[in-house]
Amino acid sequence: MDLITAESTAATPTGTTPLKVAVILASNREGRFAPVVADWFLAHADGHPAIETELIDVAGLDLPTALSYRPQPGSREVVADVGARLARADAFVVVTPEYNHSYPAPLKNLIDWYRAEWQAKPVSFVSYGGVSGGLRAVEHLRQVFAELHSVSIRDTVSFHNAGAQFDDEGRHRDPAGADAAVKSLLDQLVWWGRALRAAREAHPYAG
Repeated sequence: MDLITAESTAATPTGTTPLKVAVILASNREGRFAPVVADWFLAHADGHPAIETELIDVAGLDLPTALSYRPQPGSREVVADVGARLARADAFVVVTPEYNHSYPAPLKNLIDWYRAEWQAKPVSFVSYGGVSGGLRAVEHLRQVFAELHSVSIRDTVSFHNAGAQFDDEGRHRDPAGADAAVKSLLDQLVWWGRALRAAREAHPYAG
């Protein structure tokens, strides 16, 4: 059975079932700022009545870096487990920094291991960094996810000079703008997530 259709027999109407959103933490760099941004985002997403979140942290996945159709024992179970987590998701949010004008290598590794799990699902972006706020990473990711038949959401949340925007407790120092941006992102993600989930249930996607 195609993983993407494994949960198509939901007992409750699509419009009322919470949207399962996989929040992907894209950095594994030592001393990373990523958990601060991810915690901020999850605090907003978990308060949305139409969303259920699951955090997928690339730093804890231990995916092989050599792609293979027949992973070795041990790696095979890891690949299958991560694939099942992605397949369960109705939508994705990628929390990413910008490394050298693009996004982190562990995120590309995660993306490249899978295909059907991404297809016909929406993906949103929360980026952070220095002056650019991680937006160059997001622009590269839009091209990658388009190749995988995902729908990238137009609105993003980006934190420019991110370290200065949060206090030592992880609270945003001036939250009004960021709160408005994340509300727009979540509302769009829910709309697209519900629409594409209903479409996949009515007609399994053939990408």
